[in-house]
Amino acid sequence: MSILCGGPLLEGVYCLACARWAWKRCLHTAGYDSETWGLATAEEFEPVPRLCRYILAVYEDDPQHPLWEPPGGYGINPDWLILRRTYEDNHGRAPPYILYLDHDHADIVLAIKGLKFSKESDYAVLLDNKLGKRKIDGGYVHNGLLKAAGWFLDVECDILKELVEKYPNYTLTFTGHSLGSGVAAMLTLLVVLHRDKLGNIDRRRIRCYAVAPARCMSLNLAVRYADVINSVVLQDDFLPRIATPLEDIFKTELTNGSLPCLLCLRCMRDTCLLDEKVIKDPRRLYAPGRLYHIVERKTYRLGRFPPIVRTAVPVDGRFEHIVFSCNATSDHSIISIEREAQRAMDVMVEKDDIMEIPAKQRMERQETLAREDREEYRAALQRAVTLPVPHAYSSSKYGTFNEVADSHRWSGESSFGSSKTRENWDELIERLFDKDESGHMVLKKSQRDD
Repeated sequence: MSILCGGPLLEGVYCLACARWAWKRCLHTAGYDSETWGLATAEEFEPVPRLCRYILAVYEDDPQHPLWEPPGGYGINPDWLILRRTYEDNHGRAPPYILYLDHDHADIVLAIKGLKFSKESDYAVLLDNKLGKRKIDGGYVHNGLLKAAGWFLDVECDILKELVEKYPNYTLTFTGHSLGSGVAAMLTLLVVLHRDKLGNIDRRRIRCYAVAPARCMSLNLAVRYADVINSVVLQDDFLPRIATPLEDIFKTELTNGSLPCLLCLRCMRDTCLLDEKVIKDPRRLYAPGRLYHIVERKTYRLGRFPPIVRTAVPVDGRFEHIVFSCNATSDHSIISIEREAQRAMDVMVEKDDIMEIPAKQRMERQETLAREDREEYRAALQRAVTLPVPHAYSSSKYGTFNEVADSHRWSGESSFGSSKTRENWDELIERLFDKDESGHMVLKKSQRDD
């Protein structure tokens, strides 16, 4: 009899638990993800709207008759456009891109287009991966995106090296949207690991802005490369939040168009996972680098508000919860990101103008912010070791390791401008790594001993 009476009680407790979970999930907004982060400044956020416009220009089929041009145009001088590659030029190996020499901002920019649903080649890049398939520099990455990055460097390394050496005071910026953001992040990782291939470029000249970033590298790499890689996320964007492998996301959307159902089911599953278990999974991929979160909607408020930008190098809480929002997919649009990034930039500049900061104090503030960013970066590296994040390191000055070994390893090889045959970047990646018994890519023992 007592058992029969306990049945409804257990059912009631279960229903209350489910109702509590649903209530918390429905109340979770994107603003909570970054509520403890600091505010970004106009100086550090300045490149983002401009780079978004460069990316948007890659989407144009005919630059002479633009369809998506934002107010004020793309800001591209046709005389400074070094090259433009289409799907036909790339033979399906990588998304379209442009190489732009921005003299106004002393910047060499490689901007990469995002996913095009009607292009099978883009899906081929996404589907070329399995969980834990590719390991590089002590962490896991998306195999297809890394191979696309290797193709980019194999094709464009000569001209990049020429520009870097011709303009020694210019920065080298890789940027992209969605699929292109993952390729840009992988490009940055490879260039940092093999800087001698671009004339021993200083690491501080290399930077990446991944817009609406794909989760493309493991947590230890995401934190370790936060000094050169920056990710920009608009409010509720689903892609940086969903831990489902990219190949599964777009395979589902391609076959039956049930992406909302997939997001909901994945949200329920991730809610039941312990944070400690998630962090200790070395194969789990994350949005790369330092995060910039544009927030322009508030809970229980209608309409949009003046956007603010928060930034941090978080170790735990890197957009681990999907937001139940009707804007989860629209916030992934490069048009929306460019518009809100420019609005946020205008708000920052307006505040600075009201404060009337003198030039000397402005320079001192920039130096202080740069120092605080370095301290925050080192603290993130240390926290990754403390948690502990698999394969995390904190001893390196700039966040990477084996850079001296890399320089020694390549010092005896010819440059790309020599008469010897140029080494293919895909072959380079394969030559440095072997497969272990489980099929994972690991650094060869001979390379570790160098």
